This record gives sequence, C-alpha cells and structure tokens, in this order.
Amino acid sequence: MEIKDTKQAADFFELMNKTKDFRKLKHENNSENSFSIKLKVSGYNELNLMVSDLLKASIILLNDEAKSLSSITANTDINVMTFLEIALQLLPEQEMELLDDLHKIYLQSNAI
Repeated sequence: MEIKDTKQAADFFELMNKTKDFRKLKHENNSENSFSIKLKVSGYNELNLMVSDLLKASIILLNDEAKSLSSITANTDINVMTFLEIALQLLPEQEMELLDDLHKIYLQSNAI
C-alpha cells in the first residue's frame, strides 16, 4: 500500500513540475494575485468591435428598456461570434489536460 501511495505521490509531483502546462494565466508585475490573459485581435478595428459588442450586449441585458432609451443601442446588431471567439481564446486547454491527469491519480488513490 505504501508503494502505491509513493508511486501516486511521485506521479502527482511529476505532473505539478510541468509548469509549462500552466500557460493561460501570466503573472502580472510579479504579483501572486494578479494575472493577465492574452487576447488575439487582428487590429484596432476588431478590438473596437469586440468592446462595442460587449458593451451593447451588457446594456441590453441589464435594461430591457435600453433599446428605446439610448441611441447607442439603436443598432442592436450584436455579433454573437465575438463572444464565442473571446470565450474560445480564454479556455485553458493545456491546464484542462493537466487536471485530467491529476484526476486520474486522484481516482487511483481512492480505488483501494
């Protein structure tokens, strides 16, 4: 039993030492509690459209009457693809693979 636990602990530490797997969040200004995420855009126009769509959707979702009250939301043509592209870029794919590996070790340790 102790050999099995030692093997699982070694597997766990080996996975945790793969710091290259934690790539999505980048430390900001050497702070432990502040991170940044890279968001790819093709230029200022795309960035402007993304922010504009986010603001329009927020206004509409927060206030049902916003459509009639504001000229900003007169054009409610919000590009949902913008939200999907942002969400896709924010998904931490490699971190999820690491969590799967850690979950396997967890299941093995509880399958006694």
